[in-house]
Parts: sequence; C-alpha cells; structure tokens
Amino acid sequence: MTLKSIRRAYQVIKITLHYGLDELIPSKMTPWYFKLLRNCLFWIRNQHKNKVGGERLKLAMQELGPVYIKFGQMLSTRRDLLSDEWAEELAMLQDRVPPFDSAIAREMIEAELGATIDTYFEDFDDTPLASASISQVHTATLKSNGKAVVLKVLRPDVEDQVHADIQLMSQTASFLETLLGHGNRLRPAEVIEDYRTTIEGELNLKLEALNAIRLRNNFLDSGSLYIPYMYEELCFTRLIVMERIDGIPVSDMAALKAQGTNLKKLAERGVELFFTQVFRDNFFHADMHPGNIFVSREHPDDPYYIGLDCGIMGTLTDEDKRYLAENFLAFFNRDYRRIAQLYIESGWVSPDTDIGAFEQAVKVVCEPMFNKPLDEISFGHVLLELFRTARRFDMVVQPQLVLLEKTLLYIEGLGRQLYPQLDLWQTAKPFLEDWMSEQVGPKGMAKKIKQEMPYWIDKLPELPELVYDNLKMGKNFVKSQNQMLARYLTQQQRSHKSNYLLLTSAVLVICGTLLFNQGATLWASYTCITSGTILWLLGWRSRPKNRKF
Repeated sequence: MTLKSIRRAYQVIKITLHYGLDELIPSKMTPWYFKLLRNCLFWIRNQHKNKVGGERLKLAMQELGPVYIKFGQMLSTRRDLLSDEWAEELAMLQDRVPPFDSAIAREMIEAELGATIDTYFEDFDDTPLASASISQVHTATLKSNGKAVVLKVLRPDVEDQVHADIQLMSQTASFLETLLGHGNRLRPAEVIEDYRTTIEGELNLKLEALNAIRLRNNFLDSGSLYIPYMYEELCFTRLIVMERIDGIPVSDMAALKAQGTNLKKLAERGVELFFTQVFRDNFFHADMHPGNIFVSREHPDDPYYIGLDCGIMGTLTDEDKRYLAENFLAFFNRDYRRIAQLYIESGWVSPDTDIGAFEQAVKVVCEPMFNKPLDEISFGHVLLELFRTARRFDMVVQPQLVLLEKTLLYIEGLGRQLYPQLDLWQTAKPFLEDWMSEQVGPKGMAKKIKQEMPYWIDKLPELPELVYDNLKMGKNFVKSQNQMLARYLTQQQRSHKSNYLLLTSAVLVICGTLLFNQGATLWASYTCITSGTILWLLGWRSRPKNRKF
C-alpha cells in the first residue's frame, strides 16, 4: 500500500468510528482482534449516539465523498438486502459536490479534443451548469452549426480516486465476509462487485455516448421519449458533447401544473416507456432518478420525456424477459404455483427447491397485497418481495434483475408522484399480454421464422452437401459401432475361454496334489498336475489383451 492509500484508509476508519458504524455489528460476531483495534483508536469516539443506524450510515457516506455517496445511492436500491428504513435514509444522499477550477476543465477538454476550445466552440461558459461526483458540465455554442451544446467532462484524477476507494471497499468486504460468514444476508463482497461494474461504466463517457445514441434511435419517432443528440465525433473517454435541451425537471410539480401538463398521460407514458424499453428493445435506462428526467415544454397536453445520463443501461436475456412477464401475469391471476415454477425453470433458484414450500412462501407474501386497490399495488414492491422470498430458497443473484428492480421502483415512484391514482396494472397488462402472445403464440412463431429466414436462405445452397455429409457420417458411425461390437464379442469369447481353462487347470492341480498327499498311484497324481499345468499355460496365453473400443 502507498502512503496515500494508508492515509485514505485511516480517514475512512476515522469517519466510520466517528459515526459509530462499528457499534452496528453485533458484539457476539465481533472477533477479539477487531475489538483490540477499536480500543487502540480510543481517541476516536462515536459523536452520533442519538441517531439511528441508517442515518449514521448516510451521514458517514456523505462525509466520505463522491464514491461513497454513489455507493450509498446504489445500496438504497438493494431492498432485498436492507430494511426499508435504511434504504430510505440512503436514498436521500445527494450527488452534489463543489465544482473544480474551470481552468483545469478547459485544459482537460482541450486535451481530449486535441485542439483549443475556440476551434470547435464559442461562448464557452466557465461557470459550470452542474457539478457531480464523477463529472462536470459546461455550456457552449457549436461553431459548425450555431447550436447550443453541453460539454460533460470527467473530474481530474477521478479514476484514481474511484479505483483506490473501490480497492479499499473490496478489502473491507472480504474482511466482513470472514467476520459474518459466507451465508450472511448482506453479502458485502457481492454488493461491492456489483458497484464496481456500475461505477467503472460511468467513468467511460464514450460508452455513455454510444448508449445514448442507441436509446435515441430506439425512440426516434415515438413521441414519448427524447434523447439529446450526441456529437459522436466530439465524444471521447473523458469528454462528451451533446445537444443542450430545455425542459422542466420532472420533480418540479409546480412548473408542470403551471403549463397545464396532462399529468395522467405523462404518468402512463412513463410506465409504457419502461415496458417498451425492457420487453421491446431489451435495452433500458437503469438510472432513471428524477435528476435525469425532464419534461418537454412543448405540447403540454401531449407531453413527452427527455432522458439524460445513459451511463448505466440494463439488458435481459430472452428467457428473463419471458419469465418476468409471466411472473407479473401469474401474480395478478393469483397463480402462486406458477410463480414458484417460473423461478425454478428460470434457474433463479435451485432445481432441488421444494416447490410446495416455495409456493406457500410466495402466497404469504403476495396474498395480502390483493386487499389493496389495484392502483395501490406496486410492481416494484411485488418484484422486490418475490426476490426477498426467493433469497430464503438460495436464489442466485441476478445483477440484471437488480437493475430492473431499481428502475421499476423509480418509474413507479415517479408515476405516482405525477398522478397518485395511476393504475399500473391497467397500463401494463395489455402490453404484457400482447407481448406474451407475440412471443409464445402463432405470432411469436411467425416472427421467429421471419427472423431466421434470411439465415436459412443463406444456408440453403449448402443443404444438399450437409445432408450428404451427415448421411455419410451416420453410415460410417454405424459401421464403426458394428466393428466395435464385433471386437467386443470376440474379446468376451476369449475371456470366457481363458477363464474356463484357468479354472479347470486349478481343479486338476488341486486334485493331483490331494492324490499325491494320500499316497495314491503316482501316475494319476502326475497326470492331473501335468494336465493342469498345460491347461493353465493355454488359459494364460488365450487371455484377452486390454484394448480400447
């Protein structure tokens, strides 16, 4: 470890103890060396004994800085691991940090462009439009077309800071795994690994730009979602340049109402957008918190969303999509047996799971929800509770499902904020039923045939040769099998003959020995022994040799 990393480790330990996070670990699970280390740092005391555990953790992460703030935000979505109280505390973490010097921002932008800012832009604003833990945003005008753009640049040395903090987190997680045991509910090593994947993806702004381009193309003519245009030739690993948009933050209810926005339609479109991204495109924005979503000022009676920050995107396999859709449909049909079967068929839980016990556990979770009106049932919480239940049956962690769950919770919270009477089932059910009919019905079969047809047409000229080759291989295989069978039968016959001769020789030798000991006629004794010896030699020579078939 370097001196810098040692200092950072001490700072993290100091803040952790300052907020009394060590006291949250049960005493019976704390080893003697941990207690000894804590006593050695006697001058650091818990200054927040009057606060609950979740609030202490939130304040500690806030003080630890950007990497820990984003980690806390990610952890707040893991309600399968944390209680609602802790998750809600962490959800209040805000990713706002002071901006860094604009002179440094200029240097970093010019280093990525390989030219001065004046070469491509005019009216570059040194005052940042926004500043977050990973990046900073400045505005400018593009010289080539006079359009307003924003430049998003990574913070200086942010990669080194992230990697150092992630390494420290991993080491801490490994220690906690040892301390709590691998069967513990929190699974710290797994959580840190998920976070590593997420935050390292956010450090590559070129990837964010490519994600935005793909999402934009998916909704070019939708009228529901607008993704700002990316100037791909000006996008790099540490810098991206995109169209500047003018919209109302989706959390600004006063402004939305002031312009007469159709909030019911806006809320329903949010749900439709989620299911379209997941089931139609299999490419969904997995960081749709209110700070990344705006509403257009145009057509308030027919509003559409504007999406930003495509650094974290999610995808599902075809099997995952089908099982999820069936899960939702089975839930509203109260078919708990089918839900249990789906979890086992999908491989999310072990095939050895007692399906009857699992069905009962699902029923205990889901049945009380039907006492609520449909417009109060949360898809996100249904999925969350099902995952929690499956954890008790050793559910295998599915990172892509965690992203989906987080996104669904965001969308539902947003929809109900816009329109509290939103009935997600009424909005989503037709979509899910149509999608399922297209996947498993005649439409689905026709669609798959249509998709595969170009491939088979391309392979059609090769078909006669492939058929001939396979028939020839089959003929050779049968011939080979017959030859192996013949060799096997011959070897078995030789084996039986050899065993017969060896057994007969043993009997004759024993008989000759007995006659000799009893003083019988010597010629009879010698004849038996000699015959037995000859048969033994014949049997030994005729024994089959070991050979592979």
